[in-house]
Amino acid sequence: MMKMWKPLVISALAAAMIGGCASTGTSYTTDGIVGGAATGAAIGGLAGGTGRDAAIGAAIGAAAGGLIGYSLDQQAADIARSLGTGVNNDPLAYLDPEQDLIVSNNGQYVKIMFRDRMMFPTGSSRLTRSASYKVGKVGEILRQYPQTIVEVAGYTDKRGSYDYNMRLSEERAKSVADRLYATGIQNHSYVTGCSYSKPLVPNTSEKNMALNRRVEVYLYPNNDVRANVCR
Repeated sequence: MMKMWKPLVISALAAAMIGGCASTGTSYTTDGIVGGAATGAAIGGLAGGTGRDAAIGAAIGAAAGGLIGYSLDQQAADIARSLGTGVNNDPLAYLDPEQDLIVSNNGQYVKIMFRDRMMFPTGSSRLTRSASYKVGKVGEILRQYPQTIVEVAGYTDKRGSYDYNMRLSEERAKSVADRLYATGIQNHSYVTGCSYSKPLVPNTSEKNMALNRRVEVYLYPNNDVRANVCR
């Protein structure tokens, strides 16, 4: 009976790990493989405790972790290419006023930052023609990744009341989300307004406030790695 039970446990837990592996090792592809292998080995031990079971679990886990890591890398590369840029993981890039569009991959999720000045007229939530085109390109890529969870978050500077900026940030995030869905994507999504809750820099000058006005699109492999985008 035990011999029949062990393979079933390994298979069931491995399947669960593949579906939610991001929480155990979804960094870049090689890190995903290492994290997945470690978790897989633990599953093998739970199922039987033998070296052979651990080795089987490690192999399954490595494959699962590698798949998710590869998917993140591939999504980031595909989106960056479609937008005419590259993947930029330099944290200081967000502080460069010349960078209006940044695609990054932190190993748990992909993030696309659109600077406000290229997206909306002042005080408006209506996408410019150029912004609509760029967001549409992201949507075209997402059709290839229907399991990706999408979160669109809007951010403002500190001029005006918190409530006014909350409405504006929500409306801008919704405009981007609506444009994504107009491309035909079926992804599960969230739309979040953050008002001026998460400034990149203090709102002490026109230059700084321009850096803080932005919309960010987060692409998650599953809900386990969903970020608190307003903190």
